[in-house]
Amino acid sequence: MASSAFKPVIGLTSYLEPAKFLAWDTEAALLHRVYVDCVVAAGGIPVLLPPVSDAHDRLVSTVDGLVLTGGADIEPARYGHEPHPATYVRPERDAFEFGLFAAAREAGKPVLGVCRGLQVISVALGGTLTQHLPEATGTTEHQPAPATFGRGTVTLAEGSRAAAILGPETKTLCYHHQAIDRLGTGLEPVGWAADGTIEAAELPGEFTLGVQWHPEQDTDDVRLFQALVEASKENR
Repeated sequence: MASSAFKPVIGLTSYLEPAKFLAWDTEAALLHRVYVDCVVAAGGIPVLLPPVSDAHDRLVSTVDGLVLTGGADIEPARYGHEPHPATYVRPERDAFEFGLFAAAREAGKPVLGVCRGLQVISVALGGTLTQHLPEATGTTEHQPAPATFGRGTVTLAEGSRAAAILGPETKTLCYHHQAIDRLGTGLEPVGWAADGTIEAAELPGEFTLGVQWHPEQDTDDVRLFQALVEASKENR
């Protein structure tokens, strides 16, 4: 059994995007700092994984747990749909993260999916997405405005891993215009917004848990990250 002093290495997928900082206006491999702060607060060591490699097995072997972070939409061709006008994609990131997820499952590494990360998990397992949620729900409450998080409450299924971590319901900050349509094979829906949108899903018998909201935005509540860190210690 791992020592309680052991700090697992947690891999966090990251963006490749144009960025401005100091004197530079360039393409950057980057991630919102709150993700790494949450991993540190949860007792882990964060490592950024930029989408520039296909050495998925090797990368997964260097970490104890994996966070599939938020970001752009998944290429609809991956689930057999034509793109919606509101869909924006990063195909190189899709290839990287689908490969990482497959390698992590093969290696038995714990995986936490955040927003896009839940969608990666589901599509990788054969699921589909609703590409523009306001057309399905009639509201923009899941993504009220650019760079503005929606506030909501998610109800969690009794007996689920998510409920064991967070309780029967949890307050959320969300920012997504897409959502689960058909869940991937084996995934169980375990969290729902008030409008019925699936907000959490997990694979029974392993630590593969995805949430549609952004838990990293509340750095005072790192329970999901703590659960990943603890699972990573046990797996070690």
